[in-house]
Amino acid sequence: MVLDAARAVLDERDLDIDVLPSTLTLDRPRNPDHGDYAANLALQVAKRVDLQSRELAAAIADKLGAREGIKSVEVAGPGFLNIRLDAAAAGQIAAVVVTQGSGYGRSAVLAGQRINLEFVSANPTGPIHIGGVRWAAVGDAIARLLRSVGAEVSTEYYFNDAGSQITRFARSLLASARGEEVPEDGYRGAYIDEIASRIDQLDQGASGRPDALERFHRLGVGLMFEEIKESLAAFGVHFDVYFNEKDLHEGGAIAHAIDELRTHGRVFEADGAVWLRTTDFGDDKDRVLIRSSGETTYFAADAAYYLNKRERGFDKCIILLGADHHGYIGRLRAIAACAGDDPDQTLEIPIGQLVNLVRDGEPVRMSKRAGTVVNIEDIVDALGVDAARYALARYSADSPIDLDLDLWTRRSNDNPVFYVQYAHARIASLLRNAADLGLKRSAELNSALLGHDRETDLLKALGAFPEVVATAASLREPHRVARYLEALAGSWHRFYDACRVLPQGDEPVTELSRARLWLVEATRIVLANGLDLLGVSAPERM
Repeated sequence: MVLDAARAVLDERDLDIDVLPSTLTLDRPRNPDHGDYAANLALQVAKRVDLQSRELAAAIADKLGAREGIKSVEVAGPGFLNIRLDAAAAGQIAAVVVTQGSGYGRSAVLAGQRINLEFVSANPTGPIHIGGVRWAAVGDAIARLLRSVGAEVSTEYYFNDAGSQITRFARSLLASARGEEVPEDGYRGAYIDEIASRIDQLDQGASGRPDALERFHRLGVGLMFEEIKESLAAFGVHFDVYFNEKDLHEGGAIAHAIDELRTHGRVFEADGAVWLRTTDFGDDKDRVLIRSSGETTYFAADAAYYLNKRERGFDKCIILLGADHHGYIGRLRAIAACAGDDPDQTLEIPIGQLVNLVRDGEPVRMSKRAGTVVNIEDIVDALGVDAARYALARYSADSPIDLDLDLWTRRSNDNPVFYVQYAHARIASLLRNAADLGLKRSAELNSALLGHDRETDLLKALGAFPEVVATAASLREPHRVARYLEALAGSWHRFYDACRVLPQGDEPVTELSRARLWLVEATRIVLANGLDLLGVSAPERM
């Protein structure tokens, strides 16, 4: 409507309408005195048609103010347009939400993009620690967001089942089974004893056989990884692909990758080793692909894995890494560049920061099973799945967080997840009461009745949801959805306190009650849709 008004103004004055953008983004002023929407279109184009910005803005305001659904348009400052909708137009958002249901908030903003999203990827040498749990919550929420805006997403867990850490893991298991001291560089914790015991049950006498280490390697890694997958599933996280590092070594993918990189002129030999010239693309040093001994490196596997993803047809590879992996960013970007890609287009590597659990103001460090770190079972036992997922996704992943166990288990409004879920449950209760009274929404929404200030605030909040989702998806920031839901819950509670929905006593049912049921149901839908994007349930009773 704003663009149509601007085209009409320019056309009447015989000015070039091609200066106008094809689409226009409107802002939602934080101060309600500034209207429902604000547009800076006049400021963008006035000079290009040799007009003063306020003059152009005033002319657009005249045209726009005559349109149906527009209550008023004011010119502010050097040429901003402050736009107010009339109640009937503003209220229609409730009908849109109810009509679209679970589809409200979804879009095709990223339609056509094929994205590989790798997260967690913990080594199968122990339970997933708290850093991995954070990426499980955030990564799964990012996948849900990307899919909600049209992207084709494959979630992937890179299974590091090769390398020296796996050998140390197997030796630790074997030592435990034999009742010996775990090697100095080995793994410790109750989980080692548990897995070693299970191996002895599955393969009796394995610890005394000549090939004991190989048996404990094979069975131990399998059992640990099954436990990791079960823990993730209990946390509500399921991966589309579990990719084994061993397959890169045994399937020829590493040799293929080196040959591919060689075609781009980035592979060279020196000191008997094969190198990749990553310094051409900002890495602090060139990287060895094949050692002089003939052994391939971890870096070679990383290169092969990246090329494998690209050859599987993914336009963009997103790899969520932990706080101790900053050094990987430069070398992974260099791999992409050495392969002829633009890493700004094909690669994203967000880094998650540390998570600390606190109780009574003191850090909680010890795990029942791992002995030294808090793992996925500990945090689920302490908080429950919903609270843990919400709490870990609620903060920007690039910021460290302290999770107060007392706060996140409290059934009160200062607990953010309780506050949001309670709003949904309260609405569900209201709708059950309405059904008991035989009260239903009107066949069509009379949105002109929804003119109370608290109704207006709630409608504005509902209308903002699609933009919040699109922004959270494009920036890979699910915490924006959590913060939005808390603000929406606040708008709902204020509406409920100020605007009676159901008649009391012998009061007759009014059209206002029926109209407000549209708004109530719309709010329930958006709360449920937003919680679903975070992988959190929307309870109907609490």
